[in-house]
Amino acid sequence: MRMAHHAPTIALVRPTATTPISVTGAACALDCAHCGGRYLEHMHPISEAQPDGARSLLISGGCDARGRVPVHGHLEAIARLRPGRRLNWHLGLVEEADLDGLAPLVDVVSFDIVGDAETARQVYGLDATLDDYVETLRLLRGLAPVVPHVTIGLHGGQIRGERAALEALAAEGVERVILIVFIPTPGTRYADCAPPPLDEVADLLAHARCLLPQAGLYLGCMRPHGRYRQQLDELAVACGLNLIVNPTRAAERAAQAAGLTVTWGDECCALY
Repeated sequence: MRMAHHAPTIALVRPTATTPISVTGAACALDCAHCGGRYLEHMHPISEAQPDGARSLLISGGCDARGRVPVHGHLEAIARLRPGRRLNWHLGLVEEADLDGLAPLVDVVSFDIVGDAETARQVYGLDATLDDYVETLRLLRGLAPVVPHVTIGLHGGQIRGERAALEALAAEGVERVILIVFIPTPGTRYADCAPPPLDEVADLLAHARCLLPQAGLYLGCMRPHGRYRQQLDELAVACGLNLIVNPTRAAERAAQAAGLTVTWGDECCALY
């Protein structure tokens, strides 16, 4: 399926030229079960952002109680950082009024989509259905190109609504999808959960490839490390994905063994 619709190439990306910026620092009203604000700690607070040398920025942050990233109080600061840079935004479950004034600053929007309402409740504490996510996706596509993200195993390592999310994205005709994998993270409510079994992840990757034959499918940076990551990278190549972020050597070897030409990139994968 991949070879029928795509050139025999694969992109390997190390996003060193993209600076991640949080508009809320390490604060998030949701305290999500898989994150607990831990990943915000690795971002640059916007009050201290000096992304010298960066060619692009990831504008993100913690959410408010409704699942929206509160960016509007920071648009002037973001505008000062924009010249000469592309901006990738995480906005969350926004409404139309939340998009006012954003268009001149947005190059692409990254949007997490959840296919199971119980997962949204348990992980995020949000009363949001797949229909709500699809409605927001359509709204965001009126603002800028949107790259949906699907987290495999988001429900504490269980695969629940991922297939439904992918089927909805296929019905919407999306051109790119970023697939990431649940990481058991110390200090979170899901710290003691296991990542999803690799064979189940492979089944989902292959399903995504067949369901979205012409779309670019990317394996994003958020996935477990160690031997799990090495095996996952090999599976991603075998399942016909187009791009892998922060690849292991196993990914490079698998790509070469598959006869793929490797290209390298250095910005956030949503910008490819």
